[in-house]
Amino acid sequence: MKICRFDDNRLGLVREPDVLDVSEALDVLPALRYPIPPCDFLIANLDRVRTRIAALAPNAPRKKLAAVRLLSPVANPPRIINAPVNYMKHHAESQADKGISFGKDVKTIEEYGLFLKSSTALVGASEGVALRFPDRRNDHEVEVAVIIGKGGDRIPHHLAMDHVAGYSIGLDMTVRGTEDRSLRKSIDSYAVLGPWLVTKDEIEDPGKIGFSIAVNGELRQKSDTSHLIFDIPKLIEYASSFYALHPGDVILTGTPEGVGPVKPGDIMHCEVDGVGAMDVKVRAAP
Repeated sequence: MKICRFDDNRLGLVREPDVLDVSEALDVLPALRYPIPPCDFLIANLDRVRTRIAALAPNAPRKKLAAVRLLSPVANPPRIINAPVNYMKHHAESQADKGISFGKDVKTIEEYGLFLKSSTALVGASEGVALRFPDRRNDHEVEVAVIIGKGGDRIPHHLAMDHVAGYSIGLDMTVRGTEDRSLRKSIDSYAVLGPWLVTKDEIEDPGKIGFSIAVNGELRQKSDTSHLIFDIPKLIEYASSFYALHPGDVILTGTPEGVGPVKPGDIMHCEVDGVGAMDVKVRAAP
């Protein structure tokens, strides 16, 4: 099932080239009271929502996907968890390119561990990226995004995939510099998630998901998750060894070689096998 958020927070079931408006499915969500739990409430109740979506779908109003504004499929992720230098070829290019390394000795995820990106950086495909520092190098980093569906603490590797709700395309945008990466990557609009969430039953082999990005039609990055240093179960196991995971946590699994700068006016075309494609426009921040 492909589930999206669109326009004014409508809930959609994607059946390309259409989207079915199944917003009534949100009625199954329990009422919230303060304090709000650390989770995305829709993701935490995804099974109930999916059952209601299936019942609504035959008579749901339809719109063309091209005519709607796609938002992030996860509205309130407790965390955006990032895997730095999780592909060996990206490690090599980072060491060779001073515009990435700034003279530092670049290591891999095995030494860096994970880092957190502010959830306020999150936007959807139609919202685009607003470059905050156009005088500095701003790079695209396309990634497979994993959405946690069931919380857990100290999750063992062999049970990790039981905690996955689904997948999306992720763009981990970054401004290059000497500051800590969590600061440089937490700029508003520098975490693009979309175009929708694909439930995990639709991805046959999460260990070999192909993905790519082209900028203005020029292919920049192309790889698949078989080349990850820490694979998806390892990322879940590792993250949860430090902190409990919650429904709606987004794990950006890492980017391969080919990262490069973008400028206002560019269009980034991103694809992930089994998920779909999204076009993301780049503009200058106001």
